[in-house]
Amino acid sequence: MFSFKGLKIVALAGLALGVSALSAAAKDVIGASLLTQSHPFYIDLADAMKKEAAAQGIELEVSIANQDLNKQLADVEDFITKRVNVIVLSPVDSQGVRNIIRKAEKANIKVITVDVPANGVDVTSHIGTDNLTGGVNAGEMMAKLVGNKGEIAVINYPTVQSVVDRVTGFRQALEAHKDMKIVADQAGITRAEALAAAENILQANPKVVGIFGFGDDAALAAAAAVKAAKLESQVKVIGFDGMKEARDAVDNDPVFAAVVRQYPDKMGQTAVQTAVKVIKGEKVPALQPIIPGMYVRGGDAK
Repeated sequence: MFSFKGLKIVALAGLALGVSALSAAAKDVIGASLLTQSHPFYIDLADAMKKEAAAQGIELEVSIANQDLNKQLADVEDFITKRVNVIVLSPVDSQGVRNIIRKAEKANIKVITVDVPANGVDVTSHIGTDNLTGGVNAGEMMAKLVGNKGEIAVINYPTVQSVVDRVTGFRQALEAHKDMKIVADQAGITRAEALAAAENILQANPKVVGIFGFGDDAALAAAAAVKAAKLESQVKVIGFDGMKEARDAVDNDPVFAAVVRQYPDKMGQTAVQTAVKVIKGEKVPALQPIIPGMYVRGGDAK
């Protein structure tokens, strides 16, 4: 026979075992919303995040916004509903993500931004290229390439803060060269849009001697437009990102003269390492800049 008292003890022990099993099954989760997966930069970044998450033994759930702000907001909302531990975000629109970041923080979910910062809202940490310095370096390289004089154009992506910083740095560098002037600044987000922008710029400004593309796609498109206009001997192009296609172009195409090189693998690894520290309750730096390099024909510039 079983006493009621004994039955109660067994039942309570079983309940405790069940709670313990549930606790053991619970696993920390990082939710990552990335801007795109159609660009090699973000493919490398995502791959590095996945590799580091596996090394850390933590679950990583990745969603791709495809440069669609509404999709990104919905994806982050889903992460909040799922109660992930930390959200890693590369914003589609630096201002458009403010409210969803605030909502995550109110739900006690820390947010880390990677590559693209958010504007007008605090996050736990931002990991990204020192874009201002990269832009300055691009401006100095452009001045060197064109002999410190001439008309310059920019292909831009003005809703993304990282690009704003690049162009700001580029403009700052050119201010020291009084015989250089930016005569055109047009948006060209996709490669097709950048090609159209470059064609318009060259048609309206036939004396342009240099074009700065905010990213690899913009610079590759600009180089194609220069060759189509038969201005190879006149115009030099500088890009920003430094993925393999762009580095190969620098090595083989005299028009594409240099590219500021980012390190997405380091960014992805650092983002996951930072998220793990946050989950453990450790303090992390508010800003973690990754210094860019410069790639010229034959390899990295010294």
